[in-house]
Amino acid sequence: MGSAKKKGGRKEPLFGLPAALADLRLTAADRIPNAEDKPKKSAKRKTETSDDEPPRERKAPVSRSSAKRRSKSGGGFGLGRLVYWGAVASLWGVIAVIGVVIWVGAHLPPIQSLEIPKRPPTIQIVGMDGSMLAQRGEMAGANVSLKDLPPYLPKAFIAIEDRRFYSHFGIDPIGILRALVTNVLHRGVSQGGSTLTQQLAKNLFLTQERTMARKLQEAELAIWLERKHSKNEILELYLNRVYFGSGAYGVEAAAQKYFGKPAKNVTIAEAAMLAGLVKSPSRLAPNRNPEGAEERAKIVLAAMADAKFITDAQAQASIGHPSYNVKPAGAGTVNYVADWIGEVLDDLVGQIDESIKVETTIDPKLQSVAEAAVIDELAAKSVKFNVSQGALVAMTPDGAVRAMVGGRNYSDSQYNRAVTAKRQPGSSFKPFVYLTAMEQGLTPDTIRQDAPIEVKGWKPENYTHEYFGAVTLTQALAMSLNTVAIRLGLEVGPKNVVRTAHRLGISSKLEPNASIALGTSEVSVVELVGAYAPFANGGFAATPHVVTRIKTLDGKLLYMRPADEHNQVIEPRYVAMMNTMMRETLISGTAKKAEIPGWPAAGKTGTSQDYRDAWFIGYTANLVTGVWLGNDDNSPTRKATGGGLPVEVWTRFMRTAHEGVPVAALPNAQGNWGLSNLAQAASQVSPPAPGPAPAQPSYNGGYRAPPPTRTNVRPEAAAGLDGWLMDRLFGGNR
Repeated sequence: MGSAKKKGGRKEPLFGLPAALADLRLTAADRIPNAEDKPKKSAKRKTETSDDEPPRERKAPVSRSSAKRRSKSGGGFGLGRLVYWGAVASLWGVIAVIGVVIWVGAHLPPIQSLEIPKRPPTIQIVGMDGSMLAQRGEMAGANVSLKDLPPYLPKAFIAIEDRRFYSHFGIDPIGILRALVTNVLHRGVSQGGSTLTQQLAKNLFLTQERTMARKLQEAELAIWLERKHSKNEILELYLNRVYFGSGAYGVEAAAQKYFGKPAKNVTIAEAAMLAGLVKSPSRLAPNRNPEGAEERAKIVLAAMADAKFITDAQAQASIGHPSYNVKPAGAGTVNYVADWIGEVLDDLVGQIDESIKVETTIDPKLQSVAEAAVIDELAAKSVKFNVSQGALVAMTPDGAVRAMVGGRNYSDSQYNRAVTAKRQPGSSFKPFVYLTAMEQGLTPDTIRQDAPIEVKGWKPENYTHEYFGAVTLTQALAMSLNTVAIRLGLEVGPKNVVRTAHRLGISSKLEPNASIALGTSEVSVVELVGAYAPFANGGFAATPHVVTRIKTLDGKLLYMRPADEHNQVIEPRYVAMMNTMMRETLISGTAKKAEIPGWPAAGKTGTSQDYRDAWFIGYTANLVTGVWLGNDDNSPTRKATGGGLPVEVWTRFMRTAHEGVPVAALPNAQGNWGLSNLAQAASQVSPPAPGPAPAQPSYNGGYRAPPPTRTNVRPEAAAGLDGWLMDRLFGGNR
């Protein structure tokens, strides 16, 4: 018993993995024998027949036929597995496709909201004669019906873009496969597989980004469009929405843009060119690349002939025969007008959600004349005088703008120097000083001293550095004498001068200081011209305006300019005085070059400090026109003055503008302050130099004083006007 225990030993119970492995033993048969370990046959036999182990059952040898059968059964098992896993993969593929479709659909707008969107609103800007001046927004022509187009026009698009349009369901698998093969052969993307329906879906609902998600959305929307609309409806939508370059959307806009005719009148050659633009509208637009457009049109004609839409003879006859008319409407400086309209449009009608037509006061003929006058004058003399830019505004005396030039080249700079820019007006501001003086009791024949003056250390001088002593106010304004203007401004008060300018229409901030008389506060061209208008209309306020009516394209009235209120801002007698004085500027003053045969005209030149700005504002009873020339960076010119280039531009424009117009006198031009002022004037004039010119009647019947004589003697400060000025400037009652 004890020996048995000793022999067997104590066995502990095993659990888990050790228990599972307890009976695992390796036998010699499980080992990989080495060459040295192989027993001899006799020994092996002996071992196998050993008395210690029972004899093992011998296995029958495997025959060749059974091996073949096993081999066949193994091959069958592999094919079955292949079929099985193929089915599994197909199932997962279907699930993946369904998932992608669901994902794409989830990222689309709800189907119920997928209505054909309205066209983006366009703004058509027309002149006073109804002609098109410019267009803002996308240039979308009117919708055209498929039945109103020549049959070869839609067929041109089908031939080159989607030959199987009438046989596919929105997506063309054959077309996609063909494009794929072509692209592989050409080792690049040389052909697309998108159908017309897919292109329409992209144009209506999607962006232009090139992503797989967008292509999947495009395909899904194309199928939806095919289910919702007929083929002809889809084709009509496509032709009216596709982009043709240069801002033109739809065949109607493109036909008008490139050929100057409606789409229903295009020829086969023109239809082929339009169809060819779709591939790359920006690159192939005939106004940018006529050669490329023609080459593409030849390809389209060949495709049309191949599809039997036209005959080979028609294709050959149409090659190279499109009639170009690619000059865009509203090119050039009229775009400054269009931009100005765009700025005020929101105030007039608010935000627009449909296309509108804006009727303006612009005269296309005068706009062209103004543009040529500014551009030609600058082209001829800009280098000589170091002047790079110019602006012109012409308006009727009631403020209706007939022409506006905001710069010499709109394509180079869209900055509107007629409306947005503010510059020092120089002496062209002086009429507001003189008008204030007239309203305080002075007359055009009142005498003031032209002599050196100092205002708190500031010593302004005349342009010529010459002084003429006692002069009439008419002479002082005509000759643009700075010292007289400053004395007058201080006499009437700078604040009163500012009030007068604002009353007449200046809206910019003006500084009420001594230098205001020389136009040191900045103003825009359009507001300065508008402030001169009361001199031309008899003293009534005039608001510069360009928009008369705004309508929708179907004729609904959205805005009509109300009738002007006749607010009298200058009394008629003062209008008469100012017109008499400013007429002298064109007769004997700084604007002697300004002349309109047969027409009474008046105005004032202006030159700012260091010749940075040159102005002339002149007017007749028919038009008020202002011209500014200078540099955008405010750099000095080479002594360009208001009496030089601006007067030349003004004269060229105004002469043409007044051709065939009945002559009209300036309002209240007859002086009505009487000859009683002559005695007072004579008593204040210093003795004239020998042989003065006798007094002579002016053109309008008023008194025209003799030319002033030069004197370099400064009057005593304690007497006369200078004494009064010194008391006002430096005394205790200033």
